Amino acid sequence: MKTNLLLFLCIVLFIFPVSNAQNFPKLDESARIKKLEPPEGKVRMVLDTDTYNEIDDQFALSYAFLSKEKLQMEAVYAAPYFNSRSTSPGDGMEKSYQEILRLLQMLGKSPEGFAFRGSDRYLEDVSRPVRSEAALDLVKKALTAAPDNPLYVVTVGCITNIASALLIEPEIVDNIVIVWLGGNSLYWPHQKEFNLMQDVLAARVVLNSGVPIVIMPCTPVVSHFHTTIPEMERYLKGKNKLSDYLLNTTVEYSGGRDTWSKVIWDVTAVAWLVNPSWIPTNLEHSPVLTDQVTYSFDHSRHFIRMAVTLNRDAIFRDLFSKLASQK
Repeated sequence: MKTNLLLFLCIVLFIFPVSNAQNFPKLDESARIKKLEPPEGKVRMVLDTDTYNEIDDQFALSYAFLSKEKLQMEAVYAAPYFNSRSTSPGDGMEKSYQEILRLLQMLGKSPEGFAFRGSDRYLEDVSRPVRSEAALDLVKKALTAAPDNPLYVVTVGCITNIASALLIEPEIVDNIVIVWLGGNSLYWPHQKEFNLMQDVLAARVVLNSGVPIVIMPCTPVVSHFHTTIPEMERYLKGKNKLSDYLLNTTVEYSGGRDTWSKVIWDVTAVAWLVNPSWIPTNLEHSPVLTDQVTYSFDHSRHFIRMAVTLNRDAIFRDLFSKLASQK
């Protein structure tokens, strides 16, 4: 009997990892749900992005900056990434930072006090943050927010910088709402999506912290947010330096492939703040992220929001219109 009990406990601990060592403030569930309601009016926001990872982050950054009627963009943070376009997470972060500078120059925005380097590595422990300019600036800005007027943290890469900020100052849980493009839908067979699997520990910190979070799942929801080079040429070509830059980087990224479309999914995390009706969401219980990079479920856990579909045409119409009108 004892042997069976020990075996059972081992299985449970393997499937359901122990919660974060960090003690986060416990939010009242009704207050959390209220924070998760689609925002009305103009909101404060910051953007966390692995901007050089591919080509969709550039669209997301530009869209956020140009959506001044709804977004008061206060900072942009470079996130780490590691793939064929970098030699390490730190190199990916630095390349992203340099890409942010290029985009800000085209947008006519000084990077001084606005663009910040993020983590040069992933989390190594769920209780130990990676201190960076980005994480520290996020803490500073979040502490100036309030539960009834939160700072929206839009993150479209691995979530290291955000997890680190939460670990540095757990009290900001009550002052922010995260909008993350990461992982797949709740019942997808796995969560081995690039943004999430780059830093599983950081994703686990955020999901376990109780912070209000709205998730844009990649497959099979925002993976439908595709465009083509002919469509981009129709709406962006020759409009301005920024539009031509975004078009040309897409053409280069395509490698000359025929009948090719590109998902620009990072834009959707920004679009939810611009007009939440374009991306309907449901309240769901926060999933448990296992060591197998899958979701397990415990309906006693706190609520999050999860996108379920999107209005592709409405979002692209707004995106292309704003990009083309940039002076």
